[in-house]
This record gives sequence, structure tokens and C-alpha cells, in this order.
Amino acid sequence: MFDIGFSEVFVIAIVALIVLGPERLPKAARFAGLWVRRARAQWYSVKSELENELADEELKRSLRQAQSDLRDAQAQLRDSGQAMRNEVDELNRRIAAPAGAQGPAEEVPPAQAGATAAEPAAEPPAEAPLPIDDAQAPDPVDHGHAGAALPDYRPRSPSPTSNDERR
Repeated sequence: MFDIGFSEVFVIAIVALIVLGPERLPKAARFAGLWVRRARAQWYSVKSELENELADEELKRSLRQAQSDLRDAQAQLRDSGQAMRNEVDELNRRIAAPAGAQGPAEEVPPAQAGATAAEPAAEPPAEAPLPIDDAQAPDPVDHGHAGAALPDYRPRSPSPTSNDERR
């Protein structure tokens, strides 16, 4: 730490022995050891506090970065949602527009290309659903039993009586 070699420590010990004497030297060594321990403990305390502060700063920096990323993602989602709403509104306007009010930019289907303004193109009739008689209705779940009655698998409601009353 202070770059003191063995020879320097030996010289310091000899001088301390001569100055303090053999009676007071152990007491001075304990006192010096106490101060070295306190200094070392203080150094480790400052070091750990500095490391904690650096870790806190790193966490704060990463938290700010995550918040920034979330704000960017939120803005991007908001923009894409608005674009989708605009597309849906445009499609709804196209659907709601009358058939004869098509703009010049829209392509005319080939079936209507030969029609004149006085003679509108005939639209194909919409298919009406066929009525199904209950007797002809197919079984929604066919278990390979054509026309056979299947057991009822509905859960039963609990009995109003308690377990003690059944005994």
C-alpha cells in the first residue's frame, strides 16, 4: 500500500523499541492496530458506498432507458392504431357509398364495363339461406351413431340437501 519493504519495517520497529521502550511498545502496537483497523473499515465503508451509488446510477440510467423505450413503443402503437382507424374509416366510407357514386379513380369491374349509364349492370342475386327442417338437421357432434340417442353430459346441479342429511 505504501510500498514499504521489510527492511524499512524492521528499522521502524527498532526505532519504536528504543523510543517507547519495552513496557509501552505492546500498548502502542495495539493502539496502532486499532487505528489501522478503523482506517481499513472506513475505507471499505466508503468503497462499498461508492459502489452502491454507482450501481444506483446504473439502475437509474437503465430505468430511464426502459421508460424511453416504452414511450417510443407507446407512440408507435398509437400511430399504428390511428392509421388502422383511418383505414377502417376509409373502408366503411367505401362500403357506405352508393354503387352509382363511384369516383373516376376507382376501377370498374369487367361485368359493369359494358353497361351504359342508362342501363345499370345487373348485380348477382344474394344467396338466401335454405331453411333446414329440425328433423333434417345434422347432429352437431357425430360420434358414429347415426340417429342413436346420446347420453346427456350436462353437469348436474347440487342437491339442496347437505351430506349429513343424506345419511
